[in-house]
Amino acid sequence: MIDVNQLRRGVTFERDGSLYKVTEYSHNKPGRGKATIRVGVRNLRTGANLQLTFTSGDRVEDVRLEKRPMQYLYDDGAFYVFMDQETYEQKSVAHDVIGDDAQFLKDNMEVELLSYEGEIIDYDFPPNVDMKVVDAEMAVAGDTATGATKEVVTETGLRVRTPLFVNVGDTIRVDTRTGAYVTRV
Repeated sequence: MIDVNQLRRGVTFERDGSLYKVTEYSHNKPGRGKATIRVGVRNLRTGANLQLTFTSGDRVEDVRLEKRPMQYLYDDGAFYVFMDQETYEQKSVAHDVIGDDAQFLKDNMEVELLSYEGEIIDYDFPPNVDMKVVDAEMAVAGDTATGATKEVVTETGLRVRTPLFVNVGDTIRVDTRTGAYVTRV
C-alpha cells in the first residue's frame, strides 16, 4: 500500500479491482482541513480516462509491473506481434492496448512492454523515433514573418507539423510523447 501523496505521473496502482496509471497529478491544500489530491488516470484494461479525487492520508494498492524489452515485428490485423530478444518468444498485443500510438511503431523498433500477472497491459516507447517523410505540402518561403510550418506524412501515416524546409525523402525525429517534430536527421 502507498499513500496517495506518493502518486506521480507514470505510477501504476490498483483500486477496486482495476489497474490505473497516473497521467496527471495535482495537490490542493485549502486553508483549513485536509489536502485533496486529484489525479487523472487511465484504466489499463479498458483504456478509459478518469479523474479520481483522494483526501490526504488515503492509501491505494501499489502495483509492480514487469518490464521486458521487445522488438516489434508486424501487425496481423487484430494484434501487434512482438519478439523477446533474449528468448525469441513472440507475444501478441491487442490493438486496444497501444491504440492511436501505433502510428509510432516501425518494423524492428524496440519497445518496453509492461505486464502484470502475465498479461501485457501497457508499453513504453523510446522518447524519440526517426521516420521517413513520404508526403509533404509544397511551401513557399517568404509568406510569413516568423516560424512557418507545414504538415507532412511519415512512413507510418503519422501527420506532423514541420518547418518549411522538410521535403519528401527526408528523415525527421518525432517526439513519441507529444507527436511533435524535433529535428531533421
